[in-house]
Amino acid sequence: MTGASAVWSPGLESGVAATVECVDGRIAAAPDGAVVETLDAGGGVVTPGLVNAHHHLLQSAFRTLPGTRGVEMAVWLARMREAYVAARVDDELVELSARVALAESLLCGVTTVADHHLTWPAGADPMQIAGAAYAGAQALGSRLAFVRGTAGDDPDAAAASVEAIHAAHLPGASGGTTADGMRQLAVGPSGVHADGPATFAAMGEVARRLGLRRRTQANEQVDVARAAELYGRRPLDLLEEWGWLTPDVTLAHLCDITDPEIASIAGSGVTATHAPACDLPMGWGVAPVARLRDAGVTVGLGTSGGGSNDAGHLLADARLAIQVAPLAGRPLDALEVLEMITADGADGLGRPELGRLTPGSAADLVVWDVSGVADAGVADPIRGLLWAAPGRRPRHVVVGGQVVVRDFELVTADERALAADLREQCARRGIGR
Repeated sequence: MTGASAVWSPGLESGVAATVECVDGRIAAAPDGAVVETLDAGGGVVTPGLVNAHHHLLQSAFRTLPGTRGVEMAVWLARMREAYVAARVDDELVELSARVALAESLLCGVTTVADHHLTWPAGADPMQIAGAAYAGAQALGSRLAFVRGTAGDDPDAAAASVEAIHAAHLPGASGGTTADGMRQLAVGPSGVHADGPATFAAMGEVARRLGLRRRTQANEQVDVARAAELYGRRPLDLLEEWGWLTPDVTLAHLCDITDPEIASIAGSGVTATHAPACDLPMGWGVAPVARLRDAGVTVGLGTSGGGSNDAGHLLADARLAIQVAPLAGRPLDALEVLEMITADGADGLGRPELGRLTPGSAADLVVWDVSGVADAGVADPIRGLLWAAPGRRPRHVVVGGQVVVRDFELVTADERALAADLREQCARRGIGR
């Protein structure tokens, strides 16, 4: 990659750079062997591939459903459940939704997505559901961390399915990630509002045996209310009691959290995920991201799913995160949020090789064109990635050394054909009617 105006990576000084070398899917310290392909990055800024730390890929088939906007979370959850049942969710819909959502992600500069999958229809084979999501990622050339979620599922059956998914789709994987780093498996109860101590125990045990990361959603509107109703406790108190405040756990949302709770999770080593474009427009709260970061908590950023955030544009959501931060504490600098959508999101997945452009890191990188009118007059083109041109598309995207977006277009699929396929499925299943 040659001619970039600037290269940015967490932990490195921003500055002018002529080239970024990739060898065998890794960032090289210096040219090493023949250059097979050169990408022109003239007039562009190079960043690491972005990490969407919290998504629900299936929801890309359920955007803007009537009656699901501006409602309380308990109402929203019930209406989404009804929509899933009516649509007869199966592996075909899961794969088509995943392809669309991951294509959208790549076209927004996202090279790794954590998919918290919570919908498991009665009679469906979990291996086929997970396999459909992995197949969608493989077809596009995206990295996928598939989170085997639960939402009131049978604890033992859910745990058994984790072992089956691991054996079928990650054979021989170490630490829940395949050798090439393209597939990862984690476990993730929806939250204490939907799952009890038996589920958290069963999923925690299978995660321990297989070396998987653990994730859950905490301190959302419905989470706090249900924890008080069912247990007379706060969600984080329950998670601590159930052994889910440890460094291998990531907590999503955290909209309703107190200063003592922030101190508690900071001391536990738990990481977090912020999803402002889900929580804010729905009226579900704003996580105090600056206070979490200042306490030492690593915070990634996620779009959440299309059922609440009808877009999957992580960079646009990063801009929103900057804009709303002063409402819940101090302002955030754009470079802090760039860290959140790269290295911090990767660290929450236990993937220190991602989200960076340092020697030995995975060769996941993005070239952003900053030569147009939207970036004219921008004093700092790196901070300008977030502040200027909301909704921008990357010029080039590389995953593991392979070009997946070139000159603003997908290389690995026809974007319009993917959209047409999912539209046809939605129409056939009556989604959105």
